[in-house]
Amino acid sequence: MTWESFYNFFGIKDFIYFISSSQIQDMLFPVKVVFVFCTAYFLFFVIYFMINSTWLQYKFLEDVSEFFSWQAYGQRETNKQWSRIKKRTESGAESDYKLAIIDANDFLEEVLDSRGYDGNDLKESIEKAGKMIAPILDDVLKAYEIRNSIVYNPDFKISAEQAKKILETYESAVKSIGMG
Repeated sequence: MTWESFYNFFGIKDFIYFISSSQIQDMLFPVKVVFVFCTAYFLFFVIYFMINSTWLQYKFLEDVSEFFSWQAYGQRETNKQWSRIKKRTESGAESDYKLAIIDANDFLEEVLDSRGYDGNDLKESIEKAGKMIAPILDDVLKAYEIRNSIVYNPDFKISAEQAKKILETYESAVKSIGMG
């Protein structure tokens, strides 16, 4: 059985001739025009939403940045923020130590929230984190209490060594959660 006889047996050849005839093509021209405009319309909106959404960034750009920087996505921003927080302790002013501790606490809260451990305050978020932060849980809770003392007691005094130790505690908490 040849292809020619196959086409004739099923009527495919006659159907192709019928569809490609000039009469049918002239009748289908308005339908073709409508479909071309619909295709262009939907293609425009697909491109528009791809450009304006974060999906492309999420799927492609994060992988590219991880590949070229040899770091996890967002690691560079985390490192910059920690270096800004630590830089406050270099001034030697007690007020900068206090601000650094408050900033470190806020950053830990942001990290916990972004990882799904949100709560009314840091203490509740830490408790939700559970095992991830368990080895340094007591240290983080003490650092949180000192932070609260700084915020609510303007006469609270803190030394440079205490501030650096508290910042190390916050930094290790961030690292144990997986952002550092």
